[in-house]
Amino acid sequence: MTRIWGIVLVSAFLAQGCAHYHLGAGPAPSFETLYIEPSKNKTTLAQSQVLVSTMVREAFIRDGRVNVVTARADADATLEVVLLTYKRDNAANREDDNGLARKFTLRLVASVSLRDNRTGRMLFDDRRVEVQREAFTDNGLGGVAFGTSNDQLQSEYNTLPLLADQLSQKVTHAVLDVW
Repeated sequence: MTRIWGIVLVSAFLAQGCAHYHLGAGPAPSFETLYIEPSKNKTTLAQSQVLVSTMVREAFIRDGRVNVVTARADADATLEVVLLTYKRDNAANREDDNGLARKFTLRLVASVSLRDNRTGRMLFDDRRVEVQREAFTDNGLGGVAFGTSNDQLQSEYNTLPLLADQLSQKVTHAVLDVW
């Protein structure tokens, strides 16, 4: 009999710990509408601000916790994203020539600022967001003729949408989740 009461007592303690758990993303943000300024670009990546602006807008629309509006006057808050740096680090050399890279680690750093339009107060300013991806300059098939054997520019061009998507997810998290 004491064994049953012990199980009931342990179950009651466990149930009490889970009583305040809520599924979902946490508390709602303090604003309902958001204007996303076109991204600014201080990097060497030409035209990357258009891709990043589009991906950030789509990420907020997909999330659905706030309404994205097209005019600052209609928004409760304004988001600004500035692309600060783009770096390429050699991650692996080619097997046939150690002087040439086979894989690069690409890093994109942005500054994110969020202003409450109703009060004029900055909710956060110059928050750094960094993302990275790896880009291969060859096809990984060695001497098999398949495309170009060392095309760094095309590889980086193909990796940019992946970097922009990662950045948009991190920006969405920084703005909407509890900070």
